[in-house]
Amino acid sequence: MTQVSPVHPTIDLHIGVKSDPIIYRYSYEWLFDLMAEEEIYHLQLGTFFELFSLPDGYFLRLKESAAQRGIVISSVFSAYRELGGFFSEDPDLRQVTIRNYRRLIEVAAVLGAASAGTSAGAVLRDRLSYREQGIRAYIEGMKDLLHYARDCGLSCLTSEPMSCYAEPPVSSREIRSLGEELVSYHRAHSSTTASYGYCSDVSHGWADRHEQIVEDNLTLFQASFPYLYEFHFKNTDKIYHKTFGFEPENLSHGIIDVRWIRKLLIEHRHVLPQETIVGYLEHPGPKLGRDYSDITLERSLRESLRHLKREFIG
Repeated sequence: MTQVSPVHPTIDLHIGVKSDPIIYRYSYEWLFDLMAEEEIYHLQLGTFFELFSLPDGYFLRLKESAAQRGIVISSVFSAYRELGGFFSEDPDLRQVTIRNYRRLIEVAAVLGAASAGTSAGAVLRDRLSYREQGIRAYIEGMKDLLHYARDCGLSCLTSEPMSCYAEPPVSSREIRSLGEELVSYHRAHSSTTASYGYCSDVSHGWADRHEQIVEDNLTLFQASFPYLYEFHFKNTDKIYHKTFGFEPENLSHGIIDVRWIRKLLIEHRHVLPQETIVGYLEHPGPKLGRDYSDITLERSLRESLRHLKREFIG
């Protein structure tokens, strides 16, 4: 355990896995076995299309299967942009978003996860004038959902700062503004709401339409620190165009320095809202549904996890 300031006498860093790359490819039991062999014990369950309709019993069985291998499903987070309806002008889409978000919260509670979250959503490129209204609709919707999350027993609802103007929050200013409004709301209603925080991504920076960097990924990552609950580990290129893992063949052209991420968290521990931080490997995985590519996922996950353990946990 690293010794730090009196405010946070320790900082406890963990590696986890987000389940996205196995969906429709391998079983959860396959992933749990791999994680246990690699001594990784935190899973972030990524959403899949059936999740919102499955009964509680399915998730109770999944929780038990993970527990048999010593794994905790500590977080649930969207894999797609399926809960982005707050940015739609269509009231039917907004209502479906709220209904499905409530089910996401319920699933997290059944699994015993402390948090649930999604990206805030995307405003359509041909409807960018609706962007500010969409942000307000998201904030007001989240205020209501924070109460529901508390009723269900969750500790936190999360969202993910993204990489383009159409998917707020994208700038340091927006990250701070949105985070502060919802955290302040929780503080004012601390007995009836779950907290709010970010599931940030170390690979998310903002490049404009001319491929010029407006704000780099490390700047945006640090802007989220006062509200950071957890984060995603992905590797990426210099304009955040492609994402990939931390296999040896990807380290030479990826920009993510895992040791630097660790250094930033330790040096800024005084602004982090909690001592325990989990970084989940969010590996995009190989091409889905090919005999020659599906079989490469195991190697990719193992090599990426071993790199993260070496560089992040030490």
